[in-house]
Amino acid sequence: MSRAPRLAGYALMAAAALLALAMRRGAVDAIGPFPAVAVALFLGMLGMMLVFTDLMVRGLYAQVDAAKREEDAEQDRAPPL
Repeated sequence: MSRAPRLAGYALMAAAALLALAMRRGAVDAIGPFPAVAVALFLGMLGMMLVFTDLMVRGLYAQVDAAKREEDAEQDRAPPL
């Protein structure tokens, strides 16, 4: 499983932070027809969704893998019928 989605999420959050910094300094008011605040919030939200989804899916896979290993170990210890 690739870590690209999580890294892309971190990059989007960093872009939102840089955009917020540019807004704070007064360099950016709008990006196209959208206010810069809306774009920064959208980028940050999308980045957080990617990061948390990746972490949750990895946790789920780890739990399934641990349960499978435990089940295999129980089968190895069980006496033959």
